[in-house]
Amino acid sequence: MLSGLRLVEFDGMGPTPFAARLLADLGADVVRVARTGTTDRVAAAEMLAGRDVVRFDLKAGNGQAAALGLIAQSDGVIEGFRPGVMERLGLGPDVCLRSNPALVYVRVTGWGQYGPLAQRAGHDLNYLAITGALNAIGPADRPPPPPLNLLGDYGGGSAFAVIGLLAAVLKARETGVGRVIDVAMIDGVAALSTAIHGLVNAGRWQDEREANTLDGGAPFYRCYGCSDGKFVAVGALEPQFFSQLLEGLDIEPARFNQRDRSQWAEMAAAFATRFASRTRDQWAAIFEASDACVTPVLSFAEAKRHPHNVARGTYRTPLPATAPRFSPAVAGAAAGGETDVEVVLARWTASPERDVVHARTGS
Repeated sequence: MLSGLRLVEFDGMGPTPFAARLLADLGADVVRVARTGTTDRVAAAEMLAGRDVVRFDLKAGNGQAAALGLIAQSDGVIEGFRPGVMERLGLGPDVCLRSNPALVYVRVTGWGQYGPLAQRAGHDLNYLAITGALNAIGPADRPPPPPLNLLGDYGGGSAFAVIGLLAAVLKARETGVGRVIDVAMIDGVAALSTAIHGLVNAGRWQDEREANTLDGGAPFYRCYGCSDGKFVAVGALEPQFFSQLLEGLDIEPARFNQRDRSQWAEMAAAFATRFASRTRDQWAAIFEASDACVTPVLSFAEAKRHPHNVARGTYRTPLPATAPRFSPAVAGAAAGGETDVEVVLARWTASPERDVVHARTGS
């Protein structure tokens, strides 16, 4: 899908390598620039696969020159350092755009390139905290739990980096003018919260945990424990699905009015009692052919064995498959590995795919 697209990724953590991995999986030729003398982080091989690696001492003149040589032949740069680091290395966007005016320069950070917190350290949990999203997650009587690092790093960071880069590359190929993209995870998470803000503005969302339909406040949209200590997820939001939930639980349809909040406490207790009477997999079997929106809560290992995931090939041992799906299928990234910058430049200089792209766009 993205053959002919050349990208330079400066080695980093979290959202930057995952964005590069997504682009490489879709066919982009991504070269990762890492520091001389370093090795890949433990357990990072899967995240960093699919692209060639060149190693420079970016604090030395020859390292800067080698990096600029790559950038001059590329369509885009992805970096995830604190604001000012790339400028101090002599590889800031002003320098790079002078050598390649059509370049798209993507900067991924938690706090953004400016603002009072721009130079502060932070992680996914911190970025969620100041967007309001973290305060909306978890039980009302306990602190908000860390929801892994999927929402900030990869949702608010990687996904928006990929969207921004591809949009800007399309425009650069039309106009010959590149641009700098400020991808802040706080901005991405805030944007992902748009629908919730809409509900708040309409008076249909209480700004507190476990008080709303989608945050565990509703007994028909939450998880329940089973007799074996495992869990099921219940998402019976619509009336027709709620009716099938009651049927599967062997609860009289007339007992509960789904939208009557005064019944929610009693409803939750009844559901908890019923789910606790059988194992997770027994409930999964009962609801398998139903539209009650009841599913087993699986571990990562179990997810790879679930029949639906197996049928779709959702996981390639040991990793998830490329997403989204295209027809015809995308081949995915090549293996990649350590190489020399001269090898990459020779390949890029002699790329027929890129020549076709440039002939079409006039760039």
